[in-house]
Amino acid sequence: MIQKLRFFVIALFVVFKLHAQEKSSNYRVGLSYGFGSEFSNTDYTFENHFYKVQLYYKIKESRNFKYEVLVQPEINFGKHQLLNYYFVKPEKPNFEQKRIEYMKLKDVREYVLNLGFIVRKPIGRMFSVYALGSVGPLITDTETERMSKGFAFADVLALGFAVDYNRFQFDLRPSVRHVSNAGLGSSNAGYNTKNIEFGISYQL
Repeated sequence: MIQKLRFFVIALFVVFKLHAQEKSSNYRVGLSYGFGSEFSNTDYTFENHFYKVQLYYKIKESRNFKYEVLVQPEINFGKHQLLNYYFVKPEKPNFEQKRIEYMKLKDVREYVLNLGFIVRKPIGRMFSVYALGSVGPLITDTETERMSKGFAFADVLALGFAVDYNRFQFDLRPSVRHVSNAGLGSSNAGYNTKNIEFGISYQL
């Protein structure tokens, strides 16, 4: 997994090095990797790691702030297990069988399109801090006691710290994430996770 991340970073560097002499624009493209887990509770466990492709566009810059939009296709790999046997209520059809099924450790894969907005505060010429909010549709491939299989949404709130070097920007981004299907499926308790993300992007 680390080798794959290194390959992506090297490929990104090689491609963008070819454009080093071109005039910079309001666009940046990049990659990120992150991981996290659920907030402590007695009902379930959820651990995840994810990869994102990122496209930034600066829409406005004032004296003190920069405003950006961000599009992030993502693939998220999760591991989930029900801990609370009684979370599945008797009124659920075949509840005894469902309890047995849901208590097993499950692999959960999510395909996400995050659409975000960033408010960035530069600190000197190299550093910046920012707040990010994003929301986007996703498809999950596994049914659990908390989420139906299929269509859902991911909501993310994050605070980040970035360092600029030439046209590269390196990001550290703690975040909280909520996934649910807005009542479109039969199960909608969702997942709540805390995450940390590392990214690199290049200004075109």
